[in-house]
Amino acid sequence: MADKYLLGVDIGTYESKGVITTLTGEVVSTQVSPHELDIPHQGWAEHDPEKVWWGDFVTITQRLLEDSGVSPDQIAAVGVSSIGPDVLPVDEEANPLREGAILYGVDTRAADEIVELNEKIGEDRIFAMCGNTLSAQSTGPKILWLKRHEPEVYKRAHKFVTGTSFIVARLTGNFVVDHLTGSFVHPLYDLEKRCYTSELTDEIVELERLPELRWTTDIAGYVTAKAAAQTGLAEGTPVITGTADAPAEAVSVGVVSHGQLMLMYGSTVFMIEVVDRPVKDERLWSTPFLFPGTSAIEAGMATSGSLTRWFRDKLAADLVQAELNGELNAYSELTREATEVPPGSEGLVVLPYFSGERTPINDPRARGVIFGLTLAHSRAHIFRAILEGISYGIAHHFDVMEQIGAKPRQIMAVGGGTKSPLWLQAVSDVTQMPQHVPAVTTGASYGDAFLAGLGVGLFESYHDINKWLRDIRTVEPNPETAELYRQYYEVYLELYRRNKDLMHRVRELA
Repeated sequence: MADKYLLGVDIGTYESKGVITTLTGEVVSTQVSPHELDIPHQGWAEHDPEKVWWGDFVTITQRLLEDSGVSPDQIAAVGVSSIGPDVLPVDEEANPLREGAILYGVDTRAADEIVELNEKIGEDRIFAMCGNTLSAQSTGPKILWLKRHEPEVYKRAHKFVTGTSFIVARLTGNFVVDHLTGSFVHPLYDLEKRCYTSELTDEIVELERLPELRWTTDIAGYVTAKAAAQTGLAEGTPVITGTADAPAEAVSVGVVSHGQLMLMYGSTVFMIEVVDRPVKDERLWSTPFLFPGTSAIEAGMATSGSLTRWFRDKLAADLVQAELNGELNAYSELTREATEVPPGSEGLVVLPYFSGERTPINDPRARGVIFGLTLAHSRAHIFRAILEGISYGIAHHFDVMEQIGAKPRQIMAVGGGTKSPLWLQAVSDVTQMPQHVPAVTTGASYGDAFLAGLGVGLFESYHDINKWLRDIRTVEPNPETAELYRQYYEVYLELYRRNKDLMHRVRELA
């Protein structure tokens, strides 16, 4: 029998990645396709589903097959992940009904719908049923926003899908979603029973217009003739249900057991901790994990890598131009400059709430703050303070986890931000916790490939991912900075408490 391979593709905020692997985890080929994040209005964040989601998947898959020399009929299974949870209305043929898909918690357009649903249903009832409070990460309020603001689109919609669901539907003709992603359809998901429910409200959408709930490694269907012609895949290739990017990335670095936490340094910082039972707290998200009988705590900041990107593009245009001219990478130069600044950035504290904030404050109306500026501060100070501000935000999450009896026992760090030793060290120093960083990480697409193999029975257990892992290094905290960062962290927490009302007022004025 010919050798078999696995294919995984992940659609991210600013780029998509794909990989073909062997059954032992060796990478045969990788491909990357950059794309843009659209901000049509303040508080909105969208992707073009045809160009970004399906377009990237098709382009990456074709390039992977061409580059690797792997025959389409050698692909044993396909796994897909994407940013999420998102909302895209589609017709029966999975054609988008609006130009932009409404993205995850970075899109805060449904703030008024969140307030309205909380008032009508009651925050306590929503939390009791869903295990979560309504936030910008919840897709229920965003569907309600569509119903109110784009009634014709809402009326025509056959399904409201996520990015992964959209691609899987294009590949197989079937509309499915994994339980982890589907659980964010607050207030329409019962966490204990693990099913959709209209018990709290039937005002948002009929349940049959949501994708069918499946577990991540369940076979969603098989590549159709039409999809095969577009992608280069073989007709009949199995496609698993898939998941969102963060849990796929967690799997890619072996986060599958109780107490393990993935800390993803991406456009947003995202955390997933596997727990041995559902753990509910209003400041975090409680979800199923990827497999039957598993649970997770999830958390996500609204801006992290996207904040450093904003800083680079807006305040370091000279370095961007120099990079285009063949000189050093702009981020590397910013990091070099910031390394000359001492811990604490000489009195600067940044609240990284530049697009509201998700967990643990769950405040879409929060705003970013650069506090403590003097004429002695430079660009380097601000950049370091941004990295430290994100680190304080991560520490805030770990404190909450400890308070609810779910302190992580092991942290696996992944994502593009792990290329920055300054950022990694700042997080370990602020949190006083070590981080384990795989020497090479392909990311969520690597996890997608493994999950695809698991779905078609090529592996005995999800623990087999540990056989795929390579060299792992550890970033140890510096105890000499512990007390200094503790004091700055206290200022960080107090800044939000004292300025929350003013942030909300400024948003209304804007």
